[in-house]
Order: sequence, then structure tokens, then C-alpha cells
Amino acid sequence: MSGLTARGLLPAVLGVLGVRTVREAARPGGGTAGVEEGRAAQAGAFGFVPEGELDTVHDQPVTADEAACLGAVGAGDWQAAAGWVAGAGRDWEERRRRVGVLARAAARDGAWLAAWEAARPGDAAAALVVADAAVRAAWDVRGARGTQERFRHFRELLLAAQRAAHAAQKAADPADPVPYVVEQGVGTGLGYPHERYEQLWGRITARAPRLLCAHTAAVEYWTARWRGSHELALGFARQAADGARPGELLRLLPLIAYFEDESGEQGLQDHYKRPEVVEAVDAALADLAAAAPGDRRTAALRHLLAWMLFWQDRDAEAVEQFRAVDGYVGALPWTRHARPERRYAHARDWAVRAAARRA
Repeated sequence: MSGLTARGLLPAVLGVLGVRTVREAARPGGGTAGVEEGRAAQAGAFGFVPEGELDTVHDQPVTADEAACLGAVGAGDWQAAAGWVAGAGRDWEERRRRVGVLARAAARDGAWLAAWEAARPGDAAAALVVADAAVRAAWDVRGARGTQERFRHFRELLLAAQRAAHAAQKAADPADPVPYVVEQGVGTGLGYPHERYEQLWGRITARAPRLLCAHTAAVEYWTARWRGSHELALGFARQAADGARPGELLRLLPLIAYFEDESGEQGLQDHYKRPEVVEAVDAALADLAAAAPGDRRTAALRHLLAWMLFWQDRDAEAVEQFRAVDGYVGALPWTRHARPERRYAHARDWAVRAAARRA
């Protein structure tokens, strides 16, 4: 008990005694196998993907052009990677996504990236993929619960990633914000002081004021989990969301801030049923409804909406979001769980069952 604060002691004891909401008591792993199997069977009857077949890497289906590019680079064709990044043009959001996809591929096998750099020294896109791959390698080394040795290696890799990001910035089109977006992961990991991070943020927004990928990374930096507090994260998120046009999906940001503020000191149902969170969810639903058809960025918003609507007992609305993203769990909130497919399937199957019962 020595690690519990006075404030945290009572909720912990209540949890031990079983004074929890029904949904919390039946959390993944907390129910009997028969109950879980029954829920899964009902979800399957409604056309949902079984838990064992859920994709834990992606948040939505891979596009045909992405699959073709990855197949080509897997065979050593770096020109395919160069062409795919160039194909994003000045759609900075898409350029960031494609660079990230290639950086993950390079982490598995970087021979094609080395060939790209050798063939085109100083190539801006190659430098950008190198920088992003270095950032991702650092965070992979750190892991969720790093040892002292892991943290030392994490810092060394981030310093190398920082140098790579700065090189990518020098090589880039002056209008391109993506090399600075890549540095956000460095700033969070190394713990840039607020003033330095704000300078980095200014370089991004001078080039792209409402870039969603940059804003989501910034919310993470400002959370208590990393370099700020819940108040700073929520303040940043609300300011950005309030200044956005419908359909720009920046109403996602307060949802991230509320998710990051999940605490064992109160039940999740109480947390998400607070009026301010319900209001934020409703605003995000309106933002989603105004988004352009086929906007791939909506997947991240739908995953968080499904989680929060589930806890708000808005099961029919939750099922609508689950149906839109079903099969894929590589997104918040699922990825924070040791078994993302288990957490997703539990919430989805419960919502499906509850919505069917009320229909």
C-alpha cells in the first residue's frame, strides 16, 4: 500500500471489494469464458470480425497503392518508394503518412533505403524517411517499461534521430512541414523545454497551420504522461479545435486529452460521462459528419469515439463507429493495452449485445 496516495487509496479498495460499474467488472479477462464466447458469437452473427482475426497493426485497410509500394521495396525497388512519396505532392498530411509507412518498412529491412541514399545523395525524401525511421527505432527500443540500459540507448538513438531530422529539414522544400513534424517525436522523447517545443511548433504551423498529424503529436507532448499536464494538453486541444472548420477533424484533439487523463482513481464510466466529455464527443461526431468522403484520417477519430460512446452507454452510436473500423485495432485506445484485440473485442461485443437488446 505504500505506493498509494490517500486520494488513491479509497478507489483502490473499492475496486478490490467489487464496487465497480457493470462494464468495468466485465472488463477483458474479468468474465467467464462462456460469457465472452457468447458475446463473440453474437458479434459474429452481426457480421463483425472475430477477435483472433483482428489486425493489430493498422487502423484501417491498407490501400492498393500502399500495398504495391511495400511489395516493391520489399524486393529492393527504392524507386517505388521515391515515386510514392513524390505522389503525395503538397498534401502534407498524406506525405507524412507515406513517410511513416516507409519508415516502418525500413525498420524491418533498410537495404532499399540505403540504396536510395547511395543513388541520390542529399535526396530530401530519403533523408526524411531516414529521420522518421530513426525516431521510430528509438521509441521501439524504449518500450512501455524500459530498463535503465534501454533508456540510455533510447536517448542515444533520439540524438541520432535529431541530427537526421535537422538534415532532412535542410534538404526539404522550404514549404514542407513534415521534417519538423518528424522532430516532434524527438522533442517528446528528449524532453524539449516548453519554449524550445513552441519554437518547433511555430516552424510547423508557419507552413501548415491545421495539420492534424502535427496537432495529435503536440497533444501527446503537452500531456502529464510526457512533458506537461492535463490542463496544458486540454487547453491546447480546445484552442486548436475551437479555431477549426467543420470537417478538419481537429475535434479529435480534446478526445485524446480526455483519454490521456484516464485514471485508476475513478471509474471510466464516471470519467467519460462527465458533461464536458459528452459535449466533446458530440462535437467530434459533428466534425466527423462534415469530413470529406474517404478521408482516411477519420479512422483515428472513429476508434476513440467508439471507446467513449461505449463508456457513455450510447451503444447504438458506438456500434456505428465499430462497424466503420471493424477488423483493425492499430489505434488509440486499443494500442495502449497489452492485448489490443482483447480490449477492442470486449467493448465492441458488449456494445453490439446491448444495442441489439434495446432495438
